[in-house]
Amino acid sequence: MQLTMTGHHVEVTDALRQYVVKKLERVNRHFDQVLDVHCTLTVEKQSHKAEATLHAKGVHLHADATEQSMYAAIDLLVDKLDRMVKKHKEKQSDHHASSHPRSHNS
Repeated sequence: MQLTMTGHHVEVTDALRQYVVKKLERVNRHFDQVLDVHCTLTVEKQSHKAEATLHAKGVHLHADATEQSMYAAIDLLVDKLDRMVKKHKEKQSDHHASSHPRSHNS
């Protein structure tokens, strides 16, 4: 998984980068087809915003979160991405399960 991080009005420190990488490992465990993630960290007045776009085979997921601290925003962002990935996986498995032809019992 390739991670690209940018910051608006905030410097993306090694500590922030490592924190995002560590948190995204959970998403990667649930969905190993992640190709790349673009994460943007923004500070506006008293709010910290984290947003990310996740690119995987056949799907692009986007989420954002705003909190009082950057670390809390990242936590919330990863929670949202994790839920979206799980939902996408369920849709995929439901779709494939229903595409199998049913046996004809006459």
